[in-house]
Amino acid sequence: MEERLNIQGKRVVVVGLGRSGLAAALWLAGRGALVTASDVRAESEFSPDVIEKSRGAGIALETGGHGRTTFEAAHMLVVSPGVPPDIEPIRSAAERGIPVLGELELACRLLDIPMVGVTGTNGKSTVTALLGEMIGQQGLRVFVGGNLGTPLMELVSRREEVDWGVIEVSSFQLDTMESFKPVVSVILNVSPDHLDRYEDYEAYVQSKLRIFRFQKPGGFVILNDDDERLRDEDPGKGLRVLRYGLKERSDRSAWISGDSVISRFPGPGTSRFSLERFVLPGLHNRENLMAAVLAALGAGVSPEAVQRGVDGFKGLSHRMEFVASYRGVDVYNDSKATNVDAAVRAVESFDRPIILIAGGRHKGADYGPLVRASLGRVKDAVFLGEARDLLAKDFEGEVAYRIVDTLDQAVSEALDLALPGDVVLLAPACSSFDMFQDYVHRGRAFAESVRRFVNGGESA
Repeated sequence: MEERLNIQGKRVVVVGLGRSGLAAALWLAGRGALVTASDVRAESEFSPDVIEKSRGAGIALETGGHGRTTFEAAHMLVVSPGVPPDIEPIRSAAERGIPVLGELELACRLLDIPMVGVTGTNGKSTVTALLGEMIGQQGLRVFVGGNLGTPLMELVSRREEVDWGVIEVSSFQLDTMESFKPVVSVILNVSPDHLDRYEDYEAYVQSKLRIFRFQKPGGFVILNDDDERLRDEDPGKGLRVLRYGLKERSDRSAWISGDSVISRFPGPGTSRFSLERFVLPGLHNRENLMAAVLAALGAGVSPEAVQRGVDGFKGLSHRMEFVASYRGVDVYNDSKATNVDAAVRAVESFDRPIILIAGGRHKGADYGPLVRASLGRVKDAVFLGEARDLLAKDFEGEVAYRIVDTLDQAVSEALDLALPGDVVLLAPACSSFDMFQDYVHRGRAFAESVRRFVNGGESA
């Protein structure tokens, strides 16, 4: 496979030096390619470790912008997920016939393992991690990563033997996919997101639907039947479509009955999975669980192992994560709610009054659905970041709000507004890049701010 790529002595430009880009660049350089890593960020913005690893591997660094000449002189481009594939230097290189691969596409050309692919606007990381737990409970060796955590190229570099790969796939990664042929593909939901990058909503939807485009006949496609856009989607090509929803219907393979998930699956037949030990709040997480159950059964996991996975899964950081209690107020961190639909789902998870903290970098979506979900649930809101005035405009006259400059101020205001029994919820509905490196950085800063406030309040 490596020989077919023909990279020895070839000029390869890796576009974007995040974790995925670095993994690809190091592997390519280790196989004799002449690698240049190009990034719009200045060298001073990278950690010394990234610079040291890159230069130590003989990788040339082009920072502070992309050089068109560098791109057009390349034999191949490898594009990181966060880089739009239609930026001018990439487009110019592609027009000259230079191959353009995504990092995930490169990895897929180098691996021969069965995979489950998980995409959707919201819930991808939770379902990917939960699936990994279920497959691991079967006693199988499983890699969990992709857009979540560990890039797939790191698995290539480690040459680790695994039985299954569970891969979170973003729309950006799907845009450059040609070799991804999952045994099971999952689309959790599709709602407006990344409209600052896609021409319109339908273009974004079509990107998501690429996940099953290259699947082989007989493969499973798991679709959320409660999602209006996915309900009538027909993948065709001899694929086996399994649909799930909150209520039982004759054409659904999974639904909720009381405190159980019921699945109807070829082979195991009808199975019941108890939710007694399932700790994640909200109906949206029950939807996520149904998707994971069907995908795990599609991967050959026994119902008993699936149940052990349900019982043992504790959730992920920065996704409806409990932070602290303060004078009868519970504080939750859902920094991963980087779009409007995710913030709506977070708000709808609670049956107690909410103080909502939202804002960040605007992504082009309408905040109207968040306003409507907040009515009767959110008693006060605190807005910050670049989108704060847009949020305030939409919430005006509907929900009381305050505008602040910093996250520390937002935490202080929210906890001052909250009464015993209330919830303070960080659900930004925006990306983090105006003030933070990513949603993880924002979530950690929020948790630290809450703990400083709580400790200061207790000692006062």
